[in-house]
Amino acid sequence: MTRFSTACGALAAVFVISGCSVFAPTPIPRGSLIEADDYNQLTPGTSTRADAVDLLGSPTTKGAFDDNTWIYISMTTYMKPLDFPGIDKQQVVVLKFDGAGMLQSLRTLNRKDSRSVAMISKVTPTPGTSINILQQILGNVGRYNPMQNMMNSSGGGTGTGMMGGNSGPGHFGAGNSL
Repeated sequence: MTRFSTACGALAAVFVISGCSVFAPTPIPRGSLIEADDYNQLTPGTSTRADAVDLLGSPTTKGAFDDNTWIYISMTTYMKPLDFPGIDKQQVVVLKFDGAGMLQSLRTLNRKDSRSVAMISKVTPTPGTSINILQQILGNVGRYNPMQNMMNSSGGGTGTGMMGGNSGPGHFGAGNSL
């Protein structure tokens, strides 16, 4: 009986230890997955935009005010329970070209080069009136009357349609009469 309980205990320990790998976070690749071997083939002064596209593909984004700055962004994330995804690895490759399309500089940035940005809790004011909840609830009372177009008949003149003075599609079929 002791051998059986020892074997069951050992088997349970193996299941617990092997189960830890099941719950390990799965890395999720995001962005332009480029390797150092790829962008190290580019040399400033000799490589062109076409070389960059052939080796790295199209850029993730371009500079906001300069189309000659190409940015390749890649990161590996993992899911955290009840939280935002965690970042395991992050890399940014910045290529700057001159007006003729020749590579001027190549820079790589990683997570250590990043800056954290804090959110601001201020509210941007919008123009217009400020109304309370009672005005919001009662503001549209009486404005919508689906029977209004039917009751405005002008007394049987020509071209007024079947239901009144409106003609054309969308007015309860008034413009569609033969």
